[in-house]
Amino acid sequence: MGQPRRSNSGQWRPPLPAPSHRPRARPLLFWLMKILRLADYKKSPNIPRLLLRTIFSAACSIPKSCRLSPFPCSTPDLPHFSCRNIHSHSGPSRYPILKAKARPSPEARTCRQSRAFSSHLLNNPNPDHHCGVAPSPRPTPPRCHNLDPLSLAPPLGCSNIAVSLAAPLTLNNKQQPSHRTTHSQSAKMTVPDSFPHKHKVAVIGSGNWGTTVGKVIAESTSEHPDVFEKDVQMWVYEEKVRVDGETRNLTEVINTKHQNTKYLEGINLPTNLIANPSIEDAVKDATILIFNFPHEFINNICRQLKGKILPYARGVSCIKGVTVTDDKIELICEFIGEQLEIYCGALSGANIASEIANENWCETTIAYNTPPCDRHVANGNGQANGNGNGAYEEHRDSRGQIVKTKLTPVPEDYPPLDHEVLHTLFSRPYFTVSMVSDVVGVSLGGALKNIVAIACGFVEGHGWNMTAKTAVMRRGMLEIIQFAREFYPETIQPATLWEESAGWGDMIVSCTAARNWRYSKMAVERGVSIQEIERTELNGQKLQGISTSREVSSFLRARGIEDKYPLFKLVDGILDGKVNVNDIPSLFRKN
Repeated sequence: MGQPRRSNSGQWRPPLPAPSHRPRARPLLFWLMKILRLADYKKSPNIPRLLLRTIFSAACSIPKSCRLSPFPCSTPDLPHFSCRNIHSHSGPSRYPILKAKARPSPEARTCRQSRAFSSHLLNNPNPDHHCGVAPSPRPTPPRCHNLDPLSLAPPLGCSNIAVSLAAPLTLNNKQQPSHRTTHSQSAKMTVPDSFPHKHKVAVIGSGNWGTTVGKVIAESTSEHPDVFEKDVQMWVYEEKVRVDGETRNLTEVINTKHQNTKYLEGINLPTNLIANPSIEDAVKDATILIFNFPHEFINNICRQLKGKILPYARGVSCIKGVTVTDDKIELICEFIGEQLEIYCGALSGANIASEIANENWCETTIAYNTPPCDRHVANGNGQANGNGNGAYEEHRDSRGQIVKTKLTPVPEDYPPLDHEVLHTLFSRPYFTVSMVSDVVGVSLGGALKNIVAIACGFVEGHGWNMTAKTAVMRRGMLEIIQFAREFYPETIQPATLWEESAGWGDMIVSCTAARNWRYSKMAVERGVSIQEIERTELNGQKLQGISTSREVSSFLRARGIEDKYPLFKLVDGILDGKVNVNDIPSLFRKN
């Protein structure tokens, strides 16, 4: 306490408070309250665990000389606050605002605050952590940030913490899931020296999109030698090409001129992108397989690869399509995983190969559900690969059913194959990557939008313009969401189609600039079939929208529900010559 003091009138006044209670602590508390305004402190379950732990860490970093009053627990130096919700005059606000004031006496504390702090103690059992005392030495986690949706919050001791932009919140004691489990902000990552092996990447396919993806990946592997082997093998279907007045093998041209003169002419490729005519040799010892070829070849390629790849390899499918028979429909990434007995994610987005190859900026979406057996101790999931709790969890497919294939865990001596590693592999300054877990939304969005793009090409080729195309795009997106909900109700998250590049972004680009739109428009303008345009203009490549339309319509027809999808039905009829483009407006009048 300070010395007693006398007023101007001669009366004695109470002494000033001790220096530790002077208002100099107020600025620190003011900024702490700024943080607390983001969450409802009255209900501690409403605060995400990471935010709660971070807030108390900040609070405990206040020097003892600046702290106010003791908290009712074994940590007497923690500041004590009184909080209440403030709402606007127009009604409750969406985000509760907090006001706080310091109380000088421990007698004023409440049971509610004690319960809140008890919850904090459960998550932070080390008493030194709460008292501002330097914690006892402990092993430093090898990685200080994590983007895997299946992982827990990173330890507070890390200096570099990355938080999901759409982490699920708890409202009224019910968890509200987010379709975007992570949204990576940077391609940088920290990998310790404790992983003696690096991931080897192989690209299967070398068309214009396959070569473009190979370029992106080869640039990333060169920049991250601590995670990936530098050389990237790219399987190339061997062809003869004419270069500089002589006929040469395409693989030889790629490896000497570092250009794919047939499918991506004029684009310089990284020297560490190695063209390989042998598919078995290209995938040998590869832990990451990137699939990129026309989906009608998928059965033949999977037969060639079966038994020739590492059992713990993982894949990413860049193929925009679905495998459909009259009996069933299957996502290409899951078909690959089933055939090769591995796990495979999916990539899709508003991507045009030639623009990305020229390094024009764009974005994409990768859907990847890290298998339980691959959860790594560095990701905060218990034990190392294959030995943690994840090893006892069953991996489930897009329909919520347990996958029959027993996956082989990625060995402990490799960096954990999760969102962060895949983001690092694909992210470039001109190629922004968003990581999600909704494999259904990304796969179906990438496949079915090709049908809609063909319809938009027909519309524009006929002479209608943007308003008509917009109507077709809107109707097409509704049918895509309806299709996903009907056949994948267990896991589809429609927000993916509305918010991600793999949804509306891909739809807009495909219906205004991509080749399914361009060549269907050309067919109507020239008065020929789109199949004739495909044969004469595509240099041996295929329009994915044609095969997807036929397969999907056959699948719907076999179930007697073709009329529920009038746009899909109409496009298939135009492709077969049974329906005229003039009939497109009729489907809007009837529905």
